[in-house]
Amino acid sequence: MTPAMLEIGLVAFTTFFATVGPIDAAAIFAGLTAGVPASHRRATALKAVAIAACILLMFVFFGADVLRYMGISMAALKTSGGILLLLVGIDMVLAQNSGISTTTEDEAEEAQHRADISVFPLATPLIAGPGAIGAAVLMVAKTDGDIKNLAMVIGALVSVLLITLICFIMATQLQRILGVTGLNVISRIIGVLLTALAVQFIFDGIAASGLLG
Repeated sequence: MTPAMLEIGLVAFTTFFATVGPIDAAAIFAGLTAGVPASHRRATALKAVAIAACILLMFVFFGADVLRYMGISMAALKTSGGILLLLVGIDMVLAQNSGISTTTEDEAEEAQHRADISVFPLATPLIAGPGAIGAAVLMVAKTDGDIKNLAMVIGALVSVLLITLICFIMATQLQRILGVTGLNVISRIIGVLLTALAVQFIFDGIAASGLLG
């Protein structure tokens, strides 16, 4: 494994971990499934993560082609994707919820009255939300078509989804151990890293656009 591949994998893992937010998502999962039998919670968690994986992998493999068909350049993708990730990072640092990487209040309220919450709001927008989808397309663009680098990105995504599944299954215990303060501390640390990565994506996009000569 080359240093470049390792860097791609690390950046991809950090970006996906921040945009998917396994620990934050687990806290919401615990609230939505309160009082539900453990076996049903596990089945719901597995189904939600599987559906989210299909959504995100679809954007990994076909997102760039869709953007190309729409006439959107990689420079524009890097800049807009960086801005989107920057908003996610700011939300995490300030411990706010704007609906970019989590559910909104209206979505959470609607979910309380649904018999099956695995597709909505768990799979999307909680796991495969706008931030995670944007990150998937952005990270694939960063591989420059290299198969090994793409494999690192996919590996990072699958790793984060597996961590999300584990966090869902252990949601109640995590919430009890970490508490609100612990969850916010972790979220803020990851948010700082994500904002730095987002700004770098924006810089790369602007540089690739040729606007600066």
